[in-house]
Amino acid sequence: MSEERAVLGQGILGREIRAVLRLAAPVVAVQLGMMLMGAVDVMMLGRVDASALAAGAVGNAIGFGLIMFPLGTLMALDPLVAQAFGARDHERIRLHFQRGLVLAAVMSIVVGLLMWDVEPVLVLFGQEEQIVTSASAYIRALIPGALAFLLFGVLRQTLQAMSIVWPALVAIAIANVVNVIANYALVFGHFGMPRLEVVGSAYATSISRWTMFLGLAVLGLRPLSPFMRQLERRALRFSSHLRFLALGAPVGLQISLEMWVFGTVAILMGGLGTLELAGHQIALTFAGLAFMVPLGIAGAAATRVGNAIGRRDQAGARRSAVVSLVVGAAFMSLSGVCFFWFPETLSSLFTSDSQVIAMASLLLPIAAAFQIVDGLQVVGAGVLRGTADTRFPALIAFVGYWIVGLPSGLWLAYRADLGPSGLWWGLTLGLASVALLFVVRIRARFASPIALLAVE
Repeated sequence: MSEERAVLGQGILGREIRAVLRLAAPVVAVQLGMMLMGAVDVMMLGRVDASALAAGAVGNAIGFGLIMFPLGTLMALDPLVAQAFGARDHERIRLHFQRGLVLAAVMSIVVGLLMWDVEPVLVLFGQEEQIVTSASAYIRALIPGALAFLLFGVLRQTLQAMSIVWPALVAIAIANVVNVIANYALVFGHFGMPRLEVVGSAYATSISRWTMFLGLAVLGLRPLSPFMRQLERRALRFSSHLRFLALGAPVGLQISLEMWVFGTVAILMGGLGTLELAGHQIALTFAGLAFMVPLGIAGAAATRVGNAIGRRDQAGARRSAVVSLVVGAAFMSLSGVCFFWFPETLSSLFTSDSQVIAMASLLLPIAAAFQIVDGLQVVGAGVLRGTADTRFPALIAFVGYWIVGLPSGLWLAYRADLGPSGLWWGLTLGLASVALLFVVRIRARFASPIALLAVE
């Protein structure tokens, strides 16, 4: 009998692994596609000069930092729609979807205002004058794409929570083609376009984001149309948005805390020198590409855990959580090995400047050290999001990144004279502390039955 139970348990576990991978694979592809756009920008600007690459790195870090809070806030749709879908409550799905659209439109205005003039911030952090001018212009050129990016987020999270991921995958693929062409034309001045260099790369990003949104709107029209036919007046009520924000704002804060700690490190790298910043950007691009895989698994985890809670399957939710964490850690272990053994080969894919390659090669082995904990913390965040646990993870992120990580990096870089390596070791310590606390929180969360979320 015990052997039969063991076989049955292995069969259930195997089915869960396959289910997570089936959902995670296209989600990962979407994440990689989004990251690939940034990688193309880096490759294009790296062919201009180190200054253009550095300005693009600073502009991209700040631009993403500003838009990630509203984008993360909209991830409240993960538990809301996933649990409603698991409970087969289409009325609630329609309500949450329409709330997301309204909030995306409002938050895009706020983001645009914040992006308009960041020069004082860059000057405050001691950036070189050329980088200040170019990076500020880069960020302003991202404003036209802000609305499209947030609307894409609403459509994508809603579809993903219902395990519908192929429309986003196709939309991202099309947008990547558009991004390559737009970068080639606007950065270097081909096809009759002006040579805009750094600013041209940002305009290409805005064009690509509109391509993403419009492509997903067309491809996802059929599954989303039932939730658009009837306007929910409750979706326009201010009080209902406050409840939505109470769930989503901590997610936005958590993601922003992580984005901003990396953005702050990028700005500090710029203070150390253009060469250091260029090498940092290349190493971070590789780390970011690898990170897209567990980030996609985190999205699958939020969906699987949320769906299981919606149908009141506590054991299934726990099983999804464990499988997702293990798969995420396993992949990041493999990427860490690649970073450790082939840093120069990887760095040379982005630039031919030997000094920049040497700097990136110094940082990539350190990135190898934080791969596993980085995978655990992001998948852990997805698991907790599926349970609608958003406030405590935001607190954990603050402590890990800003109380442990950044101060450690500053001490190692400036007091221990480790320079760029010290900043990256600080990031490693911050990520490790967040991963550990997330795992502890998940164990506590699943120790008792999780109630179905009710937000009206």
